[in-house]
Amino acid sequence: MIRQADPYRDTDVIDSRAPRTNQAIVGSLSLLAAITGWWPILGILAGQLAIGLLFGRRYCLPCLLYFEVIQPRIGEGPIEDSRPPRFANVVGAIFLGSATLAYLVGLSAVGLALALFVAALALLAAITGLCVGCEIYRVAARMRGVRARRIDSVDLAELGASGTGGEIVVEFTHPLCTDCRSLEAELRAAGRTVVTVDVSRRPELARKYGVVLVPTAVAVTASGAVVERLA
Repeated sequence: MIRQADPYRDTDVIDSRAPRTNQAIVGSLSLLAAITGWWPILGILAGQLAIGLLFGRRYCLPCLLYFEVIQPRIGEGPIEDSRPPRFANVVGAIFLGSATLAYLVGLSAVGLALALFVAALALLAAITGLCVGCEIYRVAARMRGVRARRIDSVDLAELGASGTGGEIVVEFTHPLCTDCRSLEAELRAAGRTVVTVDVSRRPELARKYGVVLVPTAVAVTASGAVVERLA
């Protein structure tokens, strides 16, 4: 199987099906622990998440299951930014660790509530694709980006787009970003002129314009003044 993104080298992105596999396992085992009272399962899950976060995907058992067993059979899914699911894993590890600690000190009701909370959110993400932790990360990142560096104008000359007549769209992208390609295709299909900026090749421009997530797209006039933020 030809992979667009190497799961162990291209760690800034991830196959979107991998987090859902992890969420399915975490959610199912958390629910099992809550129903049966086998609360040490929660500690094992917290430890496994922490190990994966600290040492990488090669030490994450659900990741290995997906990348070595499932993905070769079903193919690679859409590629997405790995930071939102990583943040969700951090939150999951904290809640699972807290649930384990609650059981250890005799606060079984608190431990049960935390376990059910993790199970509910993880299974919701696995089944529907709605990852609450991921969405919190995206919203917070965009808020930080807007507050820190709102894009008011773009120097089209440094993008090689000077002299372009009329309104154009400047899109900050990454070569492994599926959403970036989809957005670009939609914009071009709508008749928009699109200039792309690959943040992996031009990180200085990402820093200059305060781009924290891709795709980020703005519509600008021929002089570079931003008239609308599209993504």
